[in-house]
Amino acid sequence: KEMQAAGETVTSLCVGEPDFLPPQAVLDATVAAVTAGDTRYTAVTGTLELRNAIAQDLHRRKGVQYNPANEIVVGNGAKQCVYQGVLATCGAGDKVLVPAPYWPSYPEMVKLASAEPVIVQTNADSGYLITPQDLRATLESHPEIKLIILCNPSNPTGGVYHLEQLQAIANVLQDFPNVLVLADEIYERLVYDGDCPSFAAVDGMFSRTMTVNGFSKAYAMTGMRLGYVAAPLPLAKAITTIQGQLTSCAGSISQAAGVAALTQVTDKELEANVQIMKQKRDYVLEELSKIPNVKVAMPPNGAFYVLPDVSAYFDGDDAQLCLELLKAKKLAIVPGSSFGAPGTVRLSYATSMEELGMAMKKLKEFLEEQNLKEP
Repeated sequence: KEMQAAGETVTSLCVGEPDFLPPQAVLDATVAAVTAGDTRYTAVTGTLELRNAIAQDLHRRKGVQYNPANEIVVGNGAKQCVYQGVLATCGAGDKVLVPAPYWPSYPEMVKLASAEPVIVQTNADSGYLITPQDLRATLESHPEIKLIILCNPSNPTGGVYHLEQLQAIANVLQDFPNVLVLADEIYERLVYDGDCPSFAAVDGMFSRTMTVNGFSKAYAMTGMRLGYVAAPLPLAKAITTIQGQLTSCAGSISQAAGVAALTQVTDKELEANVQIMKQKRDYVLEELSKIPNVKVAMPPNGAFYVLPDVSAYFDGDDAQLCLELLKAKKLAIVPGSSFGAPGTVRLSYATSMEELGMAMKKLKEFLEEQNLKEP
């Protein structure tokens, strides 16, 4: 940012937001809401029209049934909803299981709630998905664990838990009835092959699951700050109480846009964007395969990130790699150590093909230059 402010041109694969505009129906609804003067407070949990639309969408696509009157809370982005889910369930003396690699906000949110994050490392060869064996071992060795945060698809890895893998996790949780689950499913519309079910839809998991989703990723509504959490009544009620003292309602205009997103934008329109993202993913993977000593054990199957292993460079110091890359080539990427994955870097391909082409050219040149420096 400092380089850009100084007038330098920096290529960036850092930002996790789509490069396309929201669907036209969303833009039209936004204008209509402004023109109609739809600028007043709504209920803390959001307009009933939006909560109805969310409930219908979850039932249609995910097979889960929530009461829109009291089991859905609309917030200012999914991030707020995740944090409120943590606050509603955890406090001093509690622990929260966070699989790594993780979104950096997860452990920090846990600490803000005075709880303790328990980081569980996952393996690149398994797509960075937590295994039932590791889950059971961690729960047995940390009986204070009260909550699991499960990001599906994953930021930063793009890994996806399919139904069979979610069922295996649920089978373990049957033996730990007091452990709750916060399922962050903000990327669930961006899956390239196979399914991405809601964890709440898995047998026996509805009553203990808080499902977080939103409009930023699939609908490119990042700046509108609109997300939601769907949860059984006791959990939704606690989250509502917290939000009532923090921010009250989400923006009324954003909520009107959210209704249009769920009721007027077709699955076909969204799928077209998914196919574009898939093409970008495939391009990045192909370019990475041409760079010596850069490894992607399993191609990401969701979201819009790749987390390649670059530990062969800079003695595995990913932060130093990113810093030197920025200095030498004016290319900004994110060190994997920020996500609990040292020796890797996160590349976001949610940008234009022109930007991607320039970025991959710079990365390839930089790493090839490092190979030439080797004795």
